Amino acid sequence: MKHRLSVLILGLAAVASLNACTPLIVGGAATGAIMADDRRTSATYLMDQEIELKAANRLRDANLNGVYASFTSFNRRVLITGEATSEALKSQVSDIARGVTNVRDVINEMTIGTPLGFSAHTNDAYITSKVKAQLVDTKGVDFNHIKVVTENGDVFLMGLVSHAEGDAAAEAAARTSGVKRVVKVYEYLD
Repeated sequence: MKHRLSVLILGLAAVASLNACTPLIVGGAATGAIMADDRRTSATYLMDQEIELKAANRLRDANLNGVYASFTSFNRRVLITGEATSEALKSQVSDIARGVTNVRDVINEMTIGTPLGFSAHTNDAYITSKVKAQLVDTKGVDFNHIKVVTENGDVFLMGLVSHAEGDAAAEAAARTSGVKRVVKVYEYLD
């Protein structure tokens, strides 16, 4: 027993001494736990992250004035949210996303208008957190299977879900204060 306790203490001391590495270890463990409960394969999960990064980098490199866009990939389907000052710019953003390797579908939900300010994005983050909290308490919904994206009060729900699970999540999101509209961007398992 003393030997096991000594090994545990030494192990914890070693991790604690790696100050800069501790967040990486904890972050890696959290990512692993999320991936373990995801309905996508681990390869698809990582591919989705890569798609989001590549699309954002390509948009930045395109240097399009009058565009604010966010890319969310789930099962290689890309949801684009944000604002563009013209239909032509909105179309260019779609083309950027389509040009990323492994993208199989693009859903462009950008609105035409002036890009929103910081306070609107802060409010959207708050709405997203409230919707996620609602999903935790919703019977028949596993909140880990649904990705929530909010843009200007519009909530987009993505995931691999059953029809019943998707409908329950959408109803819970619609009951959340501050939500203007709920858009289902699901892929159905049944």
